[in-house]
Amino acid sequence: QVQLVESGGGLVQAGGSLRLSCAVTGRTFTSVSMGWFRQATGKEREFVAVISWTRDIAVYANSAKGRFTISRDNAKSTAYLQMNSLKPEDTAVYYCATSPRSSGLAYESAYDSWGQGTQVTVSS
Repeated sequence: QVQLVESGGGLVQAGGSLRLSCAVTGRTFTSVSMGWFRQATGKEREFVAVISWTRDIAVYANSAKGRFTISRDNAKSTAYLQMNSLKPEDTAVYYCATSPRSSGLAYESAYDSWGQGTQVTVSS
């Protein structure tokens, strides 16, 4: 059974940083791309970043470029999202997800397993 467990969320002031982690079990980690999505209250879930299982290529949403960094540690079966220069509009529940694909990863339909989410709140 595949399990994804996110951690690292919390309350931070604008301009601050957080690092989210997503630990994966029950899946061959080196064979999945790892994505991060977020959902703010009253809004649809949106793509944030993804790192592919082939050549560790990272892709970011425009809102994340230059501020967020996605990475993965295959030895720990864990993906990370380093978030710097946080803004109040980054407030959301952040979800990690796995995909066997290496392209088309900005869409929720590309992912087959999801974590339970971790809350990130950025105060102004």
